[in-house]
Amino acid sequence: MAKQRQVFVCRDCGAESVSWAGQCPQCGGWATIEELSVPKVRAARGADSPVRSLTDFDITGAVPVPTGIDEVDRVLGGGLVAASVALIGGEPGIGKSTLTLQMAMSVAESGGSVIIVTGEEAPTQVAARAGRLGDIPEHLSVVDATDINVVCASIEAERPQLAVIDSIQTVQCPDIDSAPGSVTQVRAAANRLVDVAKRTGTSIVLIGHVTKDGNLAGPRLLEHVVDTVLSFTGDRHHDLRFLRTVKHRFGPTSEVGVFEMVATGLAAVADPSERFLSDRQAGVPGSVVVATVDNQRPVLVEVQALATPQGDRPPRINNQGMINNRVELITAVLRRRAKVDLWGWEIFASAAGGAEVREPGADLGIAVAIASGLFNQAVGPDVVCVGEIGLAGEVRSVAQLERRLQEAFRLGFRRAIVPTSAPAGPTGLELIRVNSLSYALQELGLEADIDGSIAA
Repeated sequence: MAKQRQVFVCRDCGAESVSWAGQCPQCGGWATIEELSVPKVRAARGADSPVRSLTDFDITGAVPVPTGIDEVDRVLGGGLVAASVALIGGEPGIGKSTLTLQMAMSVAESGGSVIIVTGEEAPTQVAARAGRLGDIPEHLSVVDATDINVVCASIEAERPQLAVIDSIQTVQCPDIDSAPGSVTQVRAAANRLVDVAKRTGTSIVLIGHVTKDGNLAGPRLLEHVVDTVLSFTGDRHHDLRFLRTVKHRFGPTSEVGVFEMVATGLAAVADPSERFLSDRQAGVPGSVVVATVDNQRPVLVEVQALATPQGDRPPRINNQGMINNRVELITAVLRRRAKVDLWGWEIFASAAGGAEVREPGADLGIAVAIASGLFNQAVGPDVVCVGEIGLAGEVRSVAQLERRLQEAFRLGFRRAIVPTSAPAGPTGLELIRVNSLSYALQELGLEADIDGSIAA
């Protein structure tokens, strides 16, 4: 039997150390370091395997097989690859089990066999949820087990096209003296499942929880074991959910899938821009549409800003759905470079409809929305803004600008405030090129009264 060595691993970030500590030196988490036993000497892999040319291998198995859910297939680059292991993480209650159940039902409806390993719910609960989603397919089976030996034996016996493990934190190895969900248990169970996937050709989807910081729990070192890591996020107070790839060995990580939580499960949102702008009231001060890009997908989002007086005090900035320090930087440029006096005002900025604006291409739109709300002057309903703002007050170009403009034109916008270096837009879209934030505000007529006061 191979000797064991003891290491200490953080269950949140996967950092290793030679001794225990109360706080992880890598991520700063408290009481997250656990002791882990690993083999001191490991057997060489493929000791009897000869050297072979890459042309000798059959690569048809690496072709993605569609799941039948368009937004999932978009993110995965066409679907699930046989013998691959994918990890999907998200907050509790965000809809991970519902999404994977819909994937399982779709694969089973197309004739593929599917096994769902339910470690958190009873099989009757899974059946009840499946009944709400639609007719239960014939090839959909459930395994009520948390023992990794039982789970692997079931997959090896049935050799299904897809196996869903809900969740990886509940699966345990009986021969390891550690609690379910610990670093030791999760790592061992994941390694066993990866080995089973490679030997049987089954696509395995693991459901994992996330910590309060949004990291995959139990622990992040799972990201290095699996082939694909998916993040399923959304605001619990809104119906929209977003599926993004963090890692994908079989394709790009540049797509995002958008879903809407409805009574019958998760419905794909084929046109997120239209969904975000569906309830917009044009002609309201403080409302501006920005052309953003989520990974490689252009999305138009409404940014709203409201200014309220607070007496003789320094300005206060509050925002929702945007990066705090980015909004503070924009307001600092507004004050210093564009000469917009924010003293005595409290600014509220928000990305409407549960959207998230976290890329610099929205800087110009956020600044224009704040000025529009402050001066109580509306921006034209057919205007879209795109551009990054520098500390010198300049408006800089951003990636995928041509695709952003095409998306704006498709949705009926006819004027775009863009950097001077922007490429030509689609015919019918007027480009208003600006080199500074001050010039952009001047072009839109967002200026204070002649006496310097703000319009009431």
